Amino acid sequence: MLTIDSMPNALRTLTCDGWLLFVTRFVRLFAYGSLSVVLVFYLIGLGLSESQTGLLLTLTLVGDTVVSLYLTTRADRIGRRRMLIVGALLMAAAGLAFILTRNFLLLILAGAIGVISPSGNEVGPFLSIEQAALSHVVPGRTRTEVFAWYTLAGSLATAIGTLCGGTLTHVLQKTELRPIVSYRVVVILYAALGIILAFLFTRLSPAAEVNSPGEESTSPRTLKTFLGIGHSRHVVIKLASLFALDSFAGGFVVQSFAAYWFYLRFGVDPGTLGVIFFWANIFAGVSALLASRLASRFGLINTMVVTHLPSNILLILVPLMPNLSLAVLVLLVRFSISQMDVPTRQSYTMAVVSAEERSAAAGITGVARTTGAAISPLFVGFMFARPSLINVPFFIAGTLKIIYDLLLYREFLSLRPPEEVG
Repeated sequence: MLTIDSMPNALRTLTCDGWLLFVTRFVRLFAYGSLSVVLVFYLIGLGLSESQTGLLLTLTLVGDTVVSLYLTTRADRIGRRRMLIVGALLMAAAGLAFILTRNFLLLILAGAIGVISPSGNEVGPFLSIEQAALSHVVPGRTRTEVFAWYTLAGSLATAIGTLCGGTLTHVLQKTELRPIVSYRVVVILYAALGIILAFLFTRLSPAAEVNSPGEESTSPRTLKTFLGIGHSRHVVIKLASLFALDSFAGGFVVQSFAAYWFYLRFGVDPGTLGVIFFWANIFAGVSALLASRLASRFGLINTMVVTHLPSNILLILVPLMPNLSLAVLVLLVRFSISQMDVPTRQSYTMAVVSAEERSAAAGITGVARTTGAAISPLFVGFMFARPSLINVPFFIAGTLKIIYDLLLYREFLSLRPPEEVG
């Protein structure tokens, strides 16, 4: 039985708001994971071509970018809880729209305005605002470890979601239901979880806001001259540019298209895909805990780069494997180290900006990531429409991510967070 005394030190520092943010992340990533396994199958089942599907996913992420930028850069002034509730309602609305129509233009509109995750990863305003709120309620010395557990919670949720989404469709397809109906059931679940998420966010207390009762901002309001950031602008812009490159690369291998690649290359069914990506996300989540230990010893930037480089080499190797077993093995090894940079990246961003600029900084860098990821599926859709090109996205993604690692190391090695100084 888990008791307070048996918990890791970082988790003992969590307030009720901190635990609530762990729960909301779990619910959200479960929904994203379950949808990601079947989303491309569902859209193609509705009658869309691979190229149309790629275009839809690109425009969906573009819309998420605009919505996220608007909500996150206002969250510290209007209220983090309010913006999170709005985001959850947009998530539910997008799911409902995808259930009710197969019209291509209406799907684009719903995806652009609402919140849909084709990758199983975070989209929308949630992560940025939750990072800022978590940083506000935990000490700086435990921030990276808390973010590591927060990443693990999300990875476990994504893993369980992919397993449930794949298994549910597999079981339903054994009945007399058509495949498209089984995929729609998962979309219905996604919409329902969006409504549950909105309710959970209503329980967030004022202590998670940038200025909780009796607390004053430490920076003059006049510094906030551009999208909620002032003296952190130069650092945030550089980070955002590099994160956009990393996500543009990652967009070539988003989980929805990676799952479809296994189907095209090896004929893998959705049920098996759910199992594959269940373990992939489990390994990714567990690796986050090791990242916090490495960061405490070697520093955040060193940990981000050194763990990310080998994972990108493995990504390039996946399509070169001659059979399914080896391809899955390389994929799982890659996932076991690929997410070590996530909690360190999040912690580093929160550490090098002031407290009252955290939501905006996380929002801008998050939007940069979403923007980068939004462009790639358009190209992937065209590549998947041509059998000779289905392996190319892996090569592009791995190469660009290696370039990102080298640039990040060069630009930020000398800028250390406060807890690493002295």
